[in-house]
Amino acid sequence: MTRDEDIRRAIEVLKQGGVILYPTDTVWGIGCDATNADAVRRIYEIKQRSDSKAMICLVDNANRIQRYVRNVPDVAWDIFELSTKPTTVILDGAVNLAPNLIAEDGSIALRVTNEEFSKQLCYRLQKALVSTSANISGHPAAQNYRDIVPEILNAVDYVCWTRRQEHLPHTPSSIIKLAADGTVSIIRK
Repeated sequence: MTRDEDIRRAIEVLKQGGVILYPTDTVWGIGCDATNADAVRRIYEIKQRSDSKAMICLVDNANRIQRYVRNVPDVAWDIFELSTKPTTVILDGAVNLAPNLIAEDGSIALRVTNEEFSKQLCYRLQKALVSTSANISGHPAAQNYRDIVPEILNAVDYVCWTRRQEHLPHTPSSIIKLAADGTVSIIRK
């Protein structure tokens, strides 16, 4: 299967409200359309995770962040532009996303992906894409396809083919929280 065919099939599933497994700029992820509350609920169920724990969303470029956050602090643009490794930024004032994806404090965790496959998924979907690690809550993240347990593989609607043969070390993104007042907190290095 070609990469383009893989992307096309994944997008079809996402647009129908489905859940996919896909490679990201960090670990393998479980994803769905971030504006679809039913699909988001399914991911919480698949991961056996409380919906009080927020999930990360990917976008294909920094400009798209303005669609999902009321007021993006200036320092956020610098972080997105200058980060040398995948960095997720938690921002206040989330809008235009599934309500069950937004944290209780009204924030959302967003990352601009520079990995070509996940970037194309976001670009072709034209929406934010949920990106939570492909594991049962509390278990190690799936660095590579071979690390994904059957319980997860069997619960999703589509498993991407791209990068399945890869056996490289991958780590989750750094996470930074930016408060409306400009306070910066490092959540994960």
